Amino acid sequence: MKKDLYGCFLSDYYYSKLKSDVLLHNNYGEVEELPVESFFRTEDDMPDLEIFALNLCKGKILDIGAGVGVHSLLLQKNGFDVTAIELSEGACEIMKTQGVKNIIWGDVTRYKEEKYDTLLLLMNGIGFCGYISDLKIFLQQAKEMIKPEGQILFDSSDVAYLYEENEPESDSYYGEIDYQYEYNGEKGDWFSWLYLDQKTMQEIAFECGWHLQIIYEDEDEQYLGRLILK
Repeated sequence: MKKDLYGCFLSDYYYSKLKSDVLLHNNYGEVEELPVESFFRTEDDMPDLEIFALNLCKGKILDIGAGVGVHSLLLQKNGFDVTAIELSEGACEIMKTQGVKNIIWGDVTRYKEEKYDTLLLLMNGIGFCGYISDLKIFLQQAKEMIKPEGQILFDSSDVAYLYEENEPESDSYYGEIDYQYEYNGEKGDWFSWLYLDQKTMQEIAFECGWHLQIIYEDEDEQYLGRLILK
C-alpha cells in the first residue's frame, strides 16, 4: 500500500511539529514550499470566496476532499447535516480528533451510498479529477449523487499566468498540472490536479448537462462556481 505522505505531514503539523519543510514539485517551474498551515485555517482566515460558498450550502452536504475538515466543522457548528469524504487516512484521523461527526475514508468516484443537496469542493477541490476527461466522468457520476434540486459548489482558477515565460504543451489543456510532494527526505508519487478557466468550465458543464453560474470572482482569477442540472 502506498504511503500517505499527505497525511503524514498534516499529522506532524497537527500533533507535533513538522520535521522539515513540505516542498511541492511541479511541471511548470521552480519547486515551491507548501504552506501547510493553510489546511488548518480558521473561519477568520478563510477568503471571501469560501465564506460565500459555505453560506450557499443547503440541505444534506457532502464535503468532497475534506482534508482536515475545516469546512465540515464550520457547517457542522452551524447545524448542517454534513459528511466529509477524504482519501487520506491521516487526514481522516485528524478530522475525527477535531470532532467531525460523519467521516468517510474513501474515493468519492466509487461512492454511491446516498444522495445530497450540496456537493462541496473547496480549495480547488474539483481539481482532484486531474484531467478534463476525468472531470466529464465525475460530472456524469455526480448526477447520481445529488437530489433533483441539488447543486455542486466549487472554486477554481485560470492558471495561464504560470506560463508567461514557457508555453504549455499544446497537446494538453494548460490547467492539467502535475505535482509531487516532498517531505522529510521522501517524495510521493506524481499526481495531476486540474485548474479550469471559466470559458472551458462553461463548455464542459454544458456538454455534460449542467448549468454553470459564476457566483464570485476575485482579483487573482479565482472564481466560485455553482452547477445545477439543466
